[in-house]
Parts: sequence; structure tokens; C-alpha cells
Amino acid sequence: MDAERVVALLREADLTVATAESLTAGLVSARIADVPGASDVLRGGVVSYATDAKASVLGVPADLLERTGPVHRAVAEAMAAGAARLLGADVGVATTGVAGPGPHDGHPAGTVVVAVSGPDGLAAEVLRLPGDRAAVREGAVRGALDLLARVLAQHQERDGSSRRWEE
Repeated sequence: MDAERVVALLREADLTVATAESLTAGLVSARIADVPGASDVLRGGVVSYATDAKASVLGVPADLLERTGPVHRAVAEAMAAGAARLLGADVGVATTGVAGPGPHDGHPAGTVVVAVSGPDGLAAEVLRLPGDRAAVREGAVRGALDLLARVLAQHQERDGSSRRWEE
């Protein structure tokens, strides 16, 4: 399970995590919290479903939100960084997107962006997920945890130089 791997990797690296979630509405944080010992690494989470909450709570630049809308790679990266900053975590993970059933802000249902912010930089992926609303939300959780696990594994293997994480 990705959440178990995430908690183990965070513990091994002595890092903490915070979440910023839009369409997943706390599911990523809950999945991490399901793992025994998660309290050692999980600082908390922010559900920022509304676009204005992304700006006012997480510090996503309002002009970025106006230019791109909430479903954008740079927005997800800013959400992840904002959660880490706000909750005093080493790493932030974010989800934003369109769960459906229909399109929103010009994006079809199933368009999801997941991002991670941490000591080594930023990483983000745009996902195109099939299925109904529940399937898209579950896929977004899996995508966020998978990206977080890959980024943490790369952190452990890195050569000590600061660089942008690769997906």
C-alpha cells in the first residue's frame, strides 16, 4: 500500500508531511493517518475546496488562480508548498482537479493534478482518470501517494545537490 510506504519513507528520512486537498477533501490525509505510527510524520491537512480558500489559506497567488484557474500544475505546487509552510512540515502534498460528473473551468471530469513540495524542490503530475466521481477521487488519492512515495525514494537516493524532482 502506498500510504504504508509513504509513512515508512518519511520515518526513514526523519521528515514530516502536510496535505492540501481540493477534490479529495481530506482523503489523502486520512489514508496516511490509517497507517499505524502516522502521528510521527503527519502534521495535518487543509481542505481547500473553494478557489478563494486556496489563496487565503494556502497562499496560492490570486493572480495565478485568475490566470490559470484552480486545476493547474503551478496551483498544485503552490498548494503543496503552502500546506508545508502553514503546518510546519518538511514536505507538502496537494491534489486539485475535477471529480465530475461534468467538466469544470474548461477541464473534463477526471482531470487531476497532484504535487509534492519539499527540501529537494517541486514535483507535479497531471492525471487523466477514468470513471465516476468516486473513482476519480480514489485515483487522485493513489496518484498523490504514488508521487509522494517516488519523491521520497528519490530524496533518499539523491546525491546531496538541490534539484527539481523528476516525475
